[in-house]
Amino acid sequence: MATETDSTVRVLIDSDADIVTARQEARALAQKAGFDGTDVALIAIATSEAAGNIIRNSKRGEILVSIVHQGETRGISIVARDGGDAMEDQSAALEDGYTNGNGISRGLRRAIRRMDESEVESVLGSGTVVKMKKWMFR
Repeated sequence: MATETDSTVRVLIDSDADIVTARQEARALAQKAGFDGTDVALIAIATSEAAGNIIRNSKRGEILVSIVHQGETRGISIVARDGGDAMEDQSAALEDGYTNGNGISRGLRRAIRRMDESEVESVLGSGTVVKMKKWMFR
């Protein structure tokens, strides 16, 4: 089913201050979408973890946060893009217990666990794109 976007915020990530900005923007859009306080917090945390992963992995990237609809269900979409080296073993990086020593995989796992849907595309030489969605089931 096609997903329609009715509001999107883009935050360029290249410093720790941008992590805070991305988190605040995600929180504001989640509130605008009508999420309850718990889900607003989960969305903000997932956004913060994804933005932090960009800083740790490639130093530069972007976060796109959107209000989306799938039929009658409203949600939030978070897309995190970086231009880093990508993950050499993507499936291992998403497994519990895996660490590469700099916390990249832990932050990514924490982000993904807070959302209802996730997809990770990591291509050596092209970087990583993390797509996550949280739906309002009311």
